[in-house]
Amino acid sequence: MAARNLLVAQSGGPTTAINASLAGVIAECMRHPEIGIVYGALNGIQGILDHRLIRLDTQFHSADDFRLLEGTPSSALGSCRLKMPSLADGREKYQAILDVFRALDIGYFLYIGGNDSMDTADKMAQFCREAGEDIKVIGIPKTIDNDLVGTDHCPGFGSAAKYIAATLQEIVCDAQVYPVKSVNVVEIMGRNAGWLTAASALARLHGSKAPQLIYLPEVPFDPEQFLSDLRKELDKQDSVVVAVSEGVKLADGRYVAESTQSGAVDAFGHKYLSGVGKYLEQMISAKVGCKVRSIELNVMQRCAAHILSKTDIEEARRAGEEGVKQALAGNTGVMMTFERVSDSPYLINVGTIPLSQVANGEKKVPLEWITPEGNNVTQEAVDHILPLIAGEIPQPSRHGIPLHFHFDQTVVKF
Repeated sequence: MAARNLLVAQSGGPTTAINASLAGVIAECMRHPEIGIVYGALNGIQGILDHRLIRLDTQFHSADDFRLLEGTPSSALGSCRLKMPSLADGREKYQAILDVFRALDIGYFLYIGGNDSMDTADKMAQFCREAGEDIKVIGIPKTIDNDLVGTDHCPGFGSAAKYIAATLQEIVCDAQVYPVKSVNVVEIMGRNAGWLTAASALARLHGSKAPQLIYLPEVPFDPEQFLSDLRKELDKQDSVVVAVSEGVKLADGRYVAESTQSGAVDAFGHKYLSGVGKYLEQMISAKVGCKVRSIELNVMQRCAAHILSKTDIEEARRAGEEGVKQALAGNTGVMMTFERVSDSPYLINVGTIPLSQVANGEKKVPLEWITPEGNNVTQEAVDHILPLIAGEIPQPSRHGIPLHFHFDQTVVKF
């Protein structure tokens, strides 16, 4: 059987592990003669529609090249947030993508992304089947939010969780310097799922009591109860650190800081969130009256490659490798998954789930892992997250500054 080519793309929000999955895809492809050329689309599905494809397999000459890519933050191929229409309403777009696949003899398409990306991959797999094309479509999970259904956890989450826990530990050290009543509110990413904010509890592993209060979007946020919780903690100690998800909502479903936000939405109808930390800072200043500061961790949560989790990077690479193997085995329309076998020792199996069961779903922190008061997480949550942050990755550097991998982005002509 003649070799067929493979196309890989990245989509959605960047992470520090998404390039490890890409490295796994490329390296595994180069081990199989039944795969010919390995192409990459610049800026996800948008790049395919715009005919912005580059060749990947010729850009790697040693294991060091792959290691450098694995430790490079963000999406090396670029990303997009293009909402693809339904098959009924936008067949011309899917046909345009299929035309590219045919022109380049693409037999395998791997899409690395989160919820919305898995929806796109699912639609593309359906369209290929309906068109009678033997093109295998595989989804490779990534998201720091850890909210993809059907998998124990997602590549990218472990490194983000590690950064958050370490940063909270440092904030705690800073906050305790002066013998005055003070509050630090740390705003952490998480629209509807509070996994990242739950990871802040790992800052307490070495004896610290902070963050004393943790608020997730899975349970309603009551401003008056929050102030009561805070005053109780301030009665016990001078310094209190609060970890809060950007997506915490009031009992009526409105975001806590909605009145201060722009109301703008992205291509998928998601509101742009930020500002809950500043909102709570102003509330505390007005109603409690102590020294208060808000800290928004912002994009550093997803691009802090100086503190990668070895477990996360190794699993991200494996997800890419196994995705190629699944495609070669004839599978299509599935996403790679992790199944946890045990916590201690930490063991996982890699499996698959139909993309149709993943698309537009959302996995939240189990309510039983949130304290009855709604202001903290349980030991079960800590035990679940802890193995995912284990180990370190050496960061290649020159003159004291980390080195990153950059593709030659010369677009192929076809």
